[in-house]
Amino acid sequence: MSLLTSLTRMWLTRTWQPFTFKNEYDRILPYDECSQLGLYVHIPFCRSICSFCPYCKVRYEEDLCGRYIDALIREIHMVGGQHPGRKEVTSLYFGGGTPALASVRIGEIIRALEDHFIISDGIGLELHPDNVTPEMLGKLKDAGVTRISIGIQSFGDRYQKILGRKTVDPRTLKEALDQVPFDTVSMDFIFALPGQTFEDLKSDIDTAFACGANHVAIYPFIDFTFTDSKVPVMKKKEKRALLDAITCYCLGKGYHRSSIWTFSSRPDAVYSSMTRENFIGFGCSATSLFRDQFKINTFDVESYCRRIGEGEPATSLTIRFTKRQRMVYWLFWTAYSTRVREEDFERFFGVSLRSMYGSELWLAKKLGFITEDRGVYEMTLKGTFYYHYYENFYTLAYIDKMWGIMRKEAFPEKILL
Repeated sequence: MSLLTSLTRMWLTRTWQPFTFKNEYDRILPYDECSQLGLYVHIPFCRSICSFCPYCKVRYEEDLCGRYIDALIREIHMVGGQHPGRKEVTSLYFGGGTPALASVRIGEIIRALEDHFIISDGIGLELHPDNVTPEMLGKLKDAGVTRISIGIQSFGDRYQKILGRKTVDPRTLKEALDQVPFDTVSMDFIFALPGQTFEDLKSDIDTAFACGANHVAIYPFIDFTFTDSKVPVMKKKEKRALLDAITCYCLGKGYHRSSIWTFSSRPDAVYSSMTRENFIGFGCSATSLFRDQFKINTFDVESYCRRIGEGEPATSLTIRFTKRQRMVYWLFWTAYSTRVREEDFERFFGVSLRSMYGSELWLAKKLGFITEDRGVYEMTLKGTFYYHYYENFYTLAYIDKMWGIMRKEAFPEKILL
């Protein structure tokens, strides 16, 4: 696994140099130079901890949550006040954890961000199914939230039991969503669970759209080494057949494909905090991406609160990109949308895509991974599966290793990937 990702990294970056993350940071962040900037806020609190979830989270305690939100708002003003004026940003997303546990202060967080940024294209927030009530939805909408993403995982009792979660009632969801509409209502599902069939996923998707979703995300199950999950991994052949079948079904229904595993009933119903050229992250474990660096905050909630309280950034690790490393990162996450445009690459890097990766594009076309039409490269069914397949290797070789270390050490000295 690590050999495959290492060879790919060396080939695409044209160097033996690994991705090197160091315990350092810039006090002044260069986001004033960034176009298409997004914002992300992490709320790490949950009522209970799902064994399969790899994200940074802790059990909810009212006092700790209050102190954390205080620190979060201080971080927003600390970073947002670094450059004069209000910077226009494309979007804002709240993730977790369970952000609704801090619902009484979501509006306060948004107002703090609006002191420094102009949010031009919507505010999204993740929800646990238990939080989808008219009261909660109304409170979030009044705060300014325009998009929600509900972590269903499955409507099937069998798969909820496998994941250690409660059954979700579609009728209850529909009743709440009918009362409080949002621009985007996304529902998340996990595919490649043991014994899962096309009919199971088809039923989940049909139920989602019937009860109020206009966008669905069908994420693959990934077995992170540091979670307590005992769910067995589906074999490659079965997984490919399942992904291909559900993709063909969604496209056959006329749904718009906005990424490797997201589909919507309207092209303007979007939900993704990942496909941004640049973004600033606030809160523990939040990441920030700029033209020449990527940084990640500490995963430890108490350490985060302490550092911010001292007037210091909560940055745990930073990587300074070489130009090729930044290109690879850009291409990987842009390709998540299933298409890459030559003009976007040239606008961002000032050089043509073909001059940098012409041979790789030629090979990808010969292997049937992509097609090309007037400078737009689009993944085929085969290409999207192998993107997913490689993304699984990438996740386990890079993200799994980094997050595993950072869950144990608040501020590790260095990580080589």
